[in-house]
Amino acid sequence: MAGDATLNFSLLHRTCKLVVLLCFLHISVTVFFYVRSLDIRFAFVRNQQSHSNSTTEMNPVRNIPEYTPGLELKMPETKDQTKEQTAKVKMAEEPEKKKAEEPEKKKAEEPEKKKAEGPEKKTVEPEKKLEKCPETSPLLVGPLRVEFNMPLDLQQMEKETPSLRPGGRFWPAGCRAQQKVAIIIPFRKRDEHLKFWLYYLHPILQRQQLDYGVYVINQDGDETFNRAKLLNIGYVEALKEYDYECFVFSDVDLIPMDDRNTYKCFSQPRHLSVSMDKFGFKLPYNQYFGGVSSLSKEQYLKINGFPNNYWGWGGEDDDIFNRLSSKGMSISRPSGDIGKCRMIRHQRDKKNDPNPQRFNRIAHTRETMQKDGINSLTYRVVKAEKFHLYTLITVDVGKP
Repeated sequence: MAGDATLNFSLLHRTCKLVVLLCFLHISVTVFFYVRSLDIRFAFVRNQQSHSNSTTEMNPVRNIPEYTPGLELKMPETKDQTKEQTAKVKMAEEPEKKKAEEPEKKKAEEPEKKKAEGPEKKTVEPEKKLEKCPETSPLLVGPLRVEFNMPLDLQQMEKETPSLRPGGRFWPAGCRAQQKVAIIIPFRKRDEHLKFWLYYLHPILQRQQLDYGVYVINQDGDETFNRAKLLNIGYVEALKEYDYECFVFSDVDLIPMDDRNTYKCFSQPRHLSVSMDKFGFKLPYNQYFGGVSSLSKEQYLKINGFPNNYWGWGGEDDDIFNRLSSKGMSISRPSGDIGKCRMIRHQRDKKNDPNPQRFNRIAHTRETMQKDGINSLTYRVVKAEKFHLYTLITVDVGKP
C-alpha cells in the first residue's frame, strides 16, 4: 500500500510539472501573439494616416469642403507636417507649371519656326465636283423681243448682273457648264452698239448655262480696220486668262432673237447668225460665214486661224469658209427660226471701206492659209482693262 502511494504521488508530481510547463508555454505564446498584433495595428494606423495625407495632397479638391468667398479653411498641423506638405505641394505644382508654360513657349517658338520654314502654304480643300449642266438648258425661254429704241446705262446694267465676275466672266452656280466659251468682239468706236450687245447677251448667255468671258478687242488708232486680225488677237489674249475650249466670234451689232441659239461649239464649225433682218431673215448665200460664228480650239488651229491681211470691209469671212472647206469641214447651222437675229442699223465706219483686193485673196486661200494666220500674227497690246461687263483689250495691229 505504501509503495502504491509513493508511486501515485510521484506520478501526480510529474503531471503537475507538465501542466505548469504547458501553462507557461501557453502564456508565452499568448503574450507573443498579443505583442505582434499591437505592432500590426500600429503599422496599419500609420499607413492609413500616410495614405490619407498623400490623397489630400494629390487631389485636394476631393477632401476640401466647397469654397465660400471670404472664408479660409485652416487645418491644424505640426511644423514637420507643414514642411513635408509644402515640399509635396511644390512637387505637385511643378508639372502643372510646366504644362502651363509649354503653350507659351510654343507660341514664342512658332514665329521663329515659320521664319525658318518660309511662307506658310495654304491647304486648299478640294471643291465638290458638280454635275454637268444638261445639254439643253432648262432656263431657256425661246423667241425674244429685241428693240434698240431705249436709252441704256452701263451702271444700271452692272447692278442688274451681280452674278458676273470682273471682266464679264460668268459660270453657273449649280452645275458645271458643258463648255468654256470665249466670246470675241472686234471693235472700234461702237460704244452705243456695245451697250445693246451687253444688255441683251449677258442674260441670254447666263440662261444658256455657259462658262464664258467677253473680250472686246479694240483696234487702236485710225488705220484701216482689220476684223479678222482682231479675232486672232482675241483668241490669243483670251487663252492667256483661261483654258477656253470654244470661241464665238461676234460682230458688235448683231443680237440673237432666240436664246435657243446657243453660243457654243459643235462637232463642225457653227454659223450662228443665219437669219438676219438685214437680209430679210434669209441666208444671203450658202457659203456665207459672216456675222456670228463659233469654232472649237481644234477647228481653229486646224485652219491656222484667220487671215491677217484683209484690211477694210469684206472678204475675210469667205476666206475663213474656204479654209474650213479645204480641211474637210462643213458648216453647221441652227434652223432659220432659231437662228434669227437683228442688226443695229448704222453707217459704215470710216477707214473700213470695201477691200478692193478681197476677191483676188479669196481665190488664193488654199495657197496662203499655211503662212498667213495664227502662226504669222503680230500685234502690240496698248492697254488691257477689266470692267464688270467685259474685258477691253486695246491693240496696235500695224498698217496695211
